Parts: sequence; C-alpha cells; structure tokens
Amino acid sequence: MPTRTKPPYDIVLFGASGFTGKLVAEYLARHPGKKLSWAIAGRNLRKLERLRDHLSRIDPRLDHLALIEADSQDAASLQRMVQSTRVIISTVGPYLTHGEPLVAACAEAGTDYVDLTGEPEFVDRMWLRYDDRARASGAHIVNCCGFDSIPHDLGAYFTVRQLPEGVPIKLEGYVRAAGKLSGGTLSSAVTALSRWREQQAVRKERRRREGQPVDRRIGSTHPRLRFDRHVHTWVAPLPTIDSQVVLRSAATDDRYGSEFRYGHYLQLKNLPMMAAVGASLAGITVAAQIGVVRNRILALSSKGVGPTPAEREAGWFSVRFVGTGGGKTVYTEVRGGDPGYGETAKMLAESALCMAFDRLPKRPGVQTPAHVFGNALIKRLVASGMQFRVLDSLGSSSRS
Repeated sequence: MPTRTKPPYDIVLFGASGFTGKLVAEYLARHPGKKLSWAIAGRNLRKLERLRDHLSRIDPRLDHLALIEADSQDAASLQRMVQSTRVIISTVGPYLTHGEPLVAACAEAGTDYVDLTGEPEFVDRMWLRYDDRARASGAHIVNCCGFDSIPHDLGAYFTVRQLPEGVPIKLEGYVRAAGKLSGGTLSSAVTALSRWREQQAVRKERRRREGQPVDRRIGSTHPRLRFDRHVHTWVAPLPTIDSQVVLRSAATDDRYGSEFRYGHYLQLKNLPMMAAVGASLAGITVAAQIGVVRNRILALSSKGVGPTPAEREAGWFSVRFVGTGGGKTVYTEVRGGDPGYGETAKMLAESALCMAFDRLPKRPGVQTPAHVFGNALIKRLVASGMQFRVLDSLGSSSRS
C-alpha cells in the first residue's frame, strides 16, 4: 500500500452544517480528547462560519476551527479535502444521490471514510465500484456507522463472542425503538424505496462477485411473523440493511462459527400495532413508486430540520439478541438513547475517532463496522454511555 504524507487533520466532517452533521460536530466539540485536530467542511462557508461560532460557545478553543469549502459535485474540491485528513466523516445524503464522488476520492487517495447511510443500493454499489481500489490504496471505507447498523452489527459481534468457538451458531435480534425522523431521513428512505428493482439487481451482482466462504455456511434464519417466546410479544421480519451487514461481518470472521444464521425482527406490543406499522410502511412504499407522489413527499421533507432537543431526549432504543451454539444459549442487549440522531451522532463520531486513534487491524476496502472496529469501538461506546450487556434472560441483566 502506498504511504502518505501526514495530513494536517485527523478528522474532517463533511456536511457539517446539516441537521445530523451539526450534532456530530457538537459531539466532537464536547469529546475531542487531547490529540484531535479536525475541521468542518461543506459547500456553504457562511453556514460553516455560523456553526463554528456555535461550537466556540461549547469550547472557546474552537474559535479558530478550520473551515473547508467542498462540494460533492466538484471533484477537485473533494480531492483537496480528502488529502488534508486521515479520516472523513460524511453526513451528506441521500447517499445514493450525493455520496459516490466522496467515496471515489477517498478510495483513490487512501483516506479512511465513515458514514451513516442505511441505503442498501448505495452500499452495494460502493463495494462493486471501489472495494478493489480502496484495498490497493489502503483506504477503509466503512458505511452504516449510525443506528444503521452499529447496534446490530456490533451487538451480533458481541453476542457471538459469548458462545463457544468453531460451532454452528444461530442468532436472532429483536429491535425496539422510540424516536422521530428528520426530513433528510425520510428523503433517503423514499429514494431507496423508489429504486427497489435497481437495488435488487445490484445486490444480486454483488452476491455473484463476492461469493461465500469456502468452508463455512452463512445465511438467514428465514424470519417470519410470529409470537416469540423469548420476548413474549409478536415480532415481524425487519427488512432493513442491518441483517445484510451482520451477515457480511460473519462471512469475514471465522469466530462466527462453522455455520452462522441470523434473523432480524421488529418487536411490537401487539398485533394491532404491528398491523399499523405494516400499513404505514406499505403506504410509503407504494407512494415511493409513483413519481408525482414521490416528488411531493421529497419536496415536503425539508432537509436540515429534525426532532427538537426535548424529542431527542425522549428517544431510546434496545436491540436484544438470543444466540445459540455448542449447547449454550446466551441473551444480550445493546441499549442507548435517541436512535436516529443523538446516538447516531455519537456512534458516527466515535467510529471516526476509533479509526483515527485506536490500534486496529489493517483491513482496507469497503467493509462493515464490526470487521474494522470490533472491540475497540464497543469500548468507546460503553465509555460514552451506551450499554452492551449479557442478560440472564431477556428480562434482566447480569453484567455490563
């Protein structure tokens, strides 16, 4: 891998003036450590200056925080930006619309990259187009470093390590959460749902090229709607990117067992609530297929606007896991606060800090969070207030 001259910044936050970008900037301002040299970047310097003024009220030393003007449609500006830093954080979505040029620039320059996308087509396209180049340059391209998919991917990683080695493992995850969406999140979701056929075609091509481990079997438990005896509620298959990320981590690591099966579920209190959620998702999916309706939704979803501090304070999530293997059953939980914004900002920022400062295995390419960060990021997240714990059952905890 080529060597690079040490750049001036450890981290550059691209898209800093957006709703989630501002939350990430605030987190970095409050948790810089002793070594961090960082900058904020975006296409509007005036907005960046206003953000810097805000951050300097958190930490007066940030009065001279560096500002970088860069635009996802300006390749030269992206090249200059990625050459100035060790790690890029990208909060500029929808990623399928705006994200690829920055990934391309990082893969070419050997700059490490993290984002918070939950868009399956974007992740698969980035693997197909840039995995080989990133491996050659030494760049780690790590998607899905927010609520999609850190709690699920690292939660599965944590649970597997409570089970015997070298045995077949079955793992199921159960998600509960409360929180509000921003317009940007809704825009990303509608865009992804409108491209279902394209998404499936790209996923099929990735499966064909990526293949499976030669001596191990990795796959789904084929989840279904049911009343689950472990959580004592109805559960439904949750068709997010999270299960794909967990299975890709499993394919890269023998510690997930000689055979690994995973099922991913949404947990709700009763069937009427399940029916209401299903109807809402179906309605959004249908609306996303109709151009006039889709464009109207996108126009109404004002980007840069999101939940209030009080609404974020009320948010929470819990992902519980049941793992079986080698005659042993374990129960674990990953728990935190507001999933979409407060904790996502924390997870994304800590992923970048982990990349910049922790001793990690050299695993370049387009990779999953668990494969690149593993225990190092779990330790950071626990230190910052998230919980990774082993339970006596899915009703009580034994230790953190």
